Amino acid sequence: MGYYLYKGLKKPLVFFGLKGKYIIYAVGVIGAGVVAALILSRFGLLGSLVGLVATAGGVYLIFRRQDKYGLYDKTKNFDQIFIFPKRLNNNKIFKNGSNKKTHL
Repeated sequence: MGYYLYKGLKKPLVFFGLKGKYIIYAVGVIGAGVVAALILSRFGLLGSLVGLVATAGGVYLIFRRQDKYGLYDKTKNFDQIFIFPKRLNNNKIFKNGSNKKTHL
């Protein structure tokens, strides 16, 4: 009996509910938010709170984007025309007796 050495590597990386590329987006938003909070702290406590609220809002929007669009980009073409073939009605074939098998 063998064991797979790299079991689960085909699954996306998950960190605090964020998957794959959204982890990098969240790290960027958090980093920019911390810098913004430090810059806005020159205006007092209210400025730093505004920076932190903007950071929390940005991370929330990343969670929403992940839920709406998913992990992988898929292009949607709404101008497509789908043509489905008509299904065969097997009952007519079986009633005519053409389903008899011949043995050689």
